[in-house]
Amino acid sequence: MVDQSRIDTLRAAPVAARKLLIDGKWQEGEGRPGEVTSPIDGTHLTTLESASSNDVDRAVAAARAAFEDGRWSKQPPAARKRVLHAIADRIQAEAVELAVLGIRDNGTEFGMAINAEPGSAAGTFRYYAEALDKVAGEVAPTPENILGLVHHAPVGVVGAIVPWNFPLMIGAWKLAPALALGNSVVLKPAESASLSLLRLAEICLECGLPEGVFNVVTGPGSETGNAIAHHMDIDVLAFTGSGPTGRRLMEASARSNLKRVYLELGGKSPNIIFPDAPNLAQAAKVSAMGIFRNSGQVCVAASRLLVHADIHDEFVAMVQAEAEALRVGDPLDLNNQVGAVHSETQLAHDLSFMDKAVAEGGEIVTGGKRILEETGGTYMAPTIIAGVERDHNVFQNEVFGPVLAVSRFKTEEEAISLANATDFGLSSAVWTSDLSRAHRCVAGIRAGLVHVNTYGGADNTVPLGGVGQSGNGHDKSMHAFDKYADLKAAWIQL
Repeated sequence: MVDQSRIDTLRAAPVAARKLLIDGKWQEGEGRPGEVTSPIDGTHLTTLESASSNDVDRAVAAARAAFEDGRWSKQPPAARKRVLHAIADRIQAEAVELAVLGIRDNGTEFGMAINAEPGSAAGTFRYYAEALDKVAGEVAPTPENILGLVHHAPVGVVGAIVPWNFPLMIGAWKLAPALALGNSVVLKPAESASLSLLRLAEICLECGLPEGVFNVVTGPGSETGNAIAHHMDIDVLAFTGSGPTGRRLMEASARSNLKRVYLELGGKSPNIIFPDAPNLAQAAKVSAMGIFRNSGQVCVAASRLLVHADIHDEFVAMVQAEAEALRVGDPLDLNNQVGAVHSETQLAHDLSFMDKAVAEGGEIVTGGKRILEETGGTYMAPTIIAGVERDHNVFQNEVFGPVLAVSRFKTEEEAISLANATDFGLSSAVWTSDLSRAHRCVAGIRAGLVHVNTYGGADNTVPLGGVGQSGNGHDKSMHAFDKYADLKAAWIQL
């Protein structure tokens, strides 16, 4: 049980300026250090080193050397397993400290952060620690005088670029399977939310991960990220973030060494409510949290609510009541349920959708404005916009904020058509008591994840990945290994 006094003590602790981790040593970068501002109250939190292209070169060289000499890649599976389990144990032991540290620079409410960040990261390291010795090769059905073998070989050096909304969780999704297979990693956190991942890097060293195997370079995407994207000695690049950045990373691959690029680019996820939903009150509560938790800054956020015409007004009123009852404010106050928007820039982006939504015929049912400005932080009221049509801006484009777009439908076919009427395809949901309808919707909705009578909570046993402009490749589950391994065939004459 965590009490408020412990959180208050941790939030008051100064945060020292942080350096780059290259070849097991904390080093200064060539770039100008960046300022980190807390979204909680707008105060200066700390500074981070900015890695230049030369710094990235040094990090990649360290990762390559570590991979080639086998200090990690050639360790037996049992040895790698012990280290990954030790990392998971330390994350769990420091869960509160890691959660508070991350909240101070990204603004997620504590109730969500404690589970989604250290809780999820620890579970991810444990999952891949146990999975790594289950990755076996194959014997091919060859002619009798031939032995055909298929090996799973680590790719070598993995570059990873992760966002600010859940840095520890998403970082672990990429780092743990890559390390489990024996790869080395160069990771770039978001320049505005790097603190929890930098502490994770310390934990990895303390738990016995060899120097050079995991390197962390902080800095802006325009320089640090660009250097990673164009690097000639990175074999695979895994990215979670925006569509425009994802496109630039693919272009960089084509212009450099044709590194494989795996992208998770967010979504505009539909949440379909039929009149025969098992429990409309529960559906309304879950639907509200599916968009408003972490101020809507969740890649799989249920940002489009599609409601059957027969229950539209009733259900929207129920979601409105849930939204207006949410306590928004200081994310380190245990009484609050929704924290801050990550930055002034993100808040301005979120608010920019409001006038356009009204001009196109939408109705702001609740919210639509900045709140708690006197705190110095960046907060937005949970917002519901009704009357949204498929050609509206807020229907088609990801806000990445606490903004729910509501549309009505009359038939199952129309619901599926609306669900598929954007370029994205990451997550989705359908609420119904009709098992056949549920299966038809699972088959018909173009998305990497379809929830039925729930939203959120999918764990490492299933993959997460999108279709369309939500990206390619998968995090989580055994399928994540596919990104970080090469298939090598052996054809042996007997």
